[in-house]
Amino acid sequence: MSFFSNLFNRNNDPKSIISFDVVDPIYSYLYNQESSLEFKVKGIQEDVMVNLFFFPSSFDHEEGKEEIKKAGFNNSYEVLNELYKKVNIGVLSDEAIQEGLEYDFIHIQFYSEPTAEEKKFFKRSIKNFVIFFCCTNSLEVNDFKILYSGKHFFDYTKGLLESELLDVNNPKNESEAIGIRDFKLVLQGVCQYLNIEIPETVELPSSENLVESVEATLESFEEFIKLVSRENIEEKQLKKQSKKLFKDYQKGTNEYHDIVDGHFDFFESIDAWNSDWKFDPEDAEYFISEMIGEDLNFEYPDETYSHDLFPYIQSALEKRGFELMSYNTNGDNYLFFVANKEDVGRILELSEITKIEIDQL
Repeated sequence: MSFFSNLFNRNNDPKSIISFDVVDPIYSYLYNQESSLEFKVKGIQEDVMVNLFFFPSSFDHEEGKEEIKKAGFNNSYEVLNELYKKVNIGVLSDEAIQEGLEYDFIHIQFYSEPTAEEKKFFKRSIKNFVIFFCCTNSLEVNDFKILYSGKHFFDYTKGLLESELLDVNNPKNESEAIGIRDFKLVLQGVCQYLNIEIPETVELPSSENLVESVEATLESFEEFIKLVSRENIEEKQLKKQSKKLFKDYQKGTNEYHDIVDGHFDFFESIDAWNSDWKFDPEDAEYFISEMIGEDLNFEYPDETYSHDLFPYIQSALEKRGFELMSYNTNGDNYLFFVANKEDVGRILELSEITKIEIDQL
């Protein structure tokens, strides 16, 4: 491998987990032991994916060649040079390209909570951090640069080329700021997952073991039911429902549809609103008022319907200490319920543990 110098200061703030002393041992593991990781990090909605890719070998297949050609390049080295320009790393000369050496990079991908604006379009926000190593005032590799993208890489080459240089201390918008916040959690999680020692000077984003495996128990389901029902459930019903849901959980994925039907039946048994994907504001006001036991009226622009109403509903509910959530039916309908705002984080954690899919709206 070869690396080229740039003109910027090193990414090695001793207090930051986004630093060379943290990222380099992660790279070393990926290069020497296992180039692909997928695992759960607490506080991150779905699995985190960490991969080590190589120019040109990772693009040396029919789909990759087609993507490169469609982007207007002759080979993957030309793509790499475009990326190096973005991050201010010296480009490969023709002579270096002819040597046919490999140049690697780390791609870390995960999902974060969406911003209020993003919630109008999707339920989770994808984050891509692409790390290139380089040299700063040294002949040895001692630095890295990061490209960031909040888009899906359906065309991988295009996704890389559309990524932008990231300044972790100056996010461009709220979505990027959330991504950087969660990236710090992910880096801690990767280190804990791989048993990599984090320097004592680093200020950890969390005091927890972020990859500690948590198995669902009967108590997990009892707590979940209490929270999503806002404890508006009789003890006998609580015990009955938690035992049934726990039993379904223990069956595993072989009886997936039966298990989902059990989840659906549970939400129908508590104070929930089963709605088609298209609903009027009057419906929302009526059914949510029924769920919270008080009149809910909210202001909204004319001709506003369905998911476009969520910001206005949530704003009105937040003043009362509530938040509207939904069980993910994997269909074209919603199964709404109202949670106490202070319980939302724990509900999402228990959703991951119990495998009962809950969506923030």
